[in-house]
Amino acid sequence: MLEKNRGTIIIFSTAYLPYLGGAETAIKGITDHVGDFNFVMLTARYARTLPPQQQVGNVMVYRLGFGFPFDKFLLPVSAFIKFFSVRKEISGPVILWAMMVSYSSLAALFIKKLYPALPLLVTLQEGDTEEHIRRARFGLIAFFWKRMVQRADYIQTISNYLKALAVSFGAHEDKIAVVPNGVDIAMFQNPDPMEREDIKSTFGITVDDKVIFTDSRLVHKNAVDVLIQSMQFLKTPAKLVILGGGEEEEKLKSLARSLGLWGRVHFVGAVSFERIPPYFAIAHVFARPSRSEGLGTVFLEAMASGLPVVATRVGGIQDFLQDGDTGLAVNVDDAADVAAKIDMLLADPVLRQRLVTNGRKLVEEKYQWSNVASQMRELFLSLLPK
Repeated sequence: MLEKNRGTIIIFSTAYLPYLGGAETAIKGITDHVGDFNFVMLTARYARTLPPQQQVGNVMVYRLGFGFPFDKFLLPVSAFIKFFSVRKEISGPVILWAMMVSYSSLAALFIKKLYPALPLLVTLQEGDTEEHIRRARFGLIAFFWKRMVQRADYIQTISNYLKALAVSFGAHEDKIAVVPNGVDIAMFQNPDPMEREDIKSTFGITVDDKVIFTDSRLVHKNAVDVLIQSMQFLKTPAKLVILGGGEEEEKLKSLARSLGLWGRVHFVGAVSFERIPPYFAIAHVFARPSRSEGLGTVFLEAMASGLPVVATRVGGIQDFLQDGDTGLAVNVDDAADVAAKIDMLLADPVLRQRLVTNGRKLVEEKYQWSNVASQMRELFLSLLPK
């Protein structure tokens, strides 16, 4: 029998640790700081090396499927079925928490239709463009978006952009709370100096080198191709370090070679979350000219690390990036503009310091996980039966 506190929140998420993205980071950050609720998760297993049931922090995780990548496609059914056995072990109130409109959250939608009295919270974290959400998969994504936001008792979005998008799909504005993702500030302000020096040694970075850094999934929406192209326009000699993996990795490597930038552009690949901070510490500028973003938590991590950021003001980035105050804004798909803004930061220490100071202050005041979790706890409480 699960311990009874305020209640139990059953999380429907298509992936969870050790797989890490914005949604998974948000779940961990929130559940680590909310101690008076029980948390249970229904997610895909993906790998046979992962246990089917495991306590991860404050979350009891049930990984469903056979341990293969296709497990996520089974989640609408497997999570729906698993819910009933989990529900029998719970005493007290239950809240359904659907993380994004995804495979697992469809199970929450079916359960809500079967049991209308169960409160359903939907979190929107999507970073895809509005066009993709409305037209991709032959309209199926839009079909389920509309039903999720209209069926939900409450919606949490991580940006005002996603709030407006939810309203356009028929959600009631008075049932939406904008609660952003947070940042573990201490983690990014105190990187391991030995790891930092090891990274610099690995890539042949000397004390005189200027380093541009990006942390990104290598997919079209993140526009790493534009960042690579910008290197040919830089007036200041610099190296680009790219952290992350994805479907466009080989294409981006070929681009760097074709532009004669191999040796100046370094691909790190994907690393575990706890190993990321030293990479910020070797850099002088963080840049990612995204084509779309739900929020852009990585920019906030860069600010917490003391780096000035160069970004497009698309999607949720508009919530925190004020041009010339908390970062420098660039045009979408404009490599020359990206290079010009990076050159400005490398040549103007006064501008750089202003952005660093303002960015860090913004993160400390608005984006700490303790503050974010406090807002989410109030939201959870509001959904409990009166």
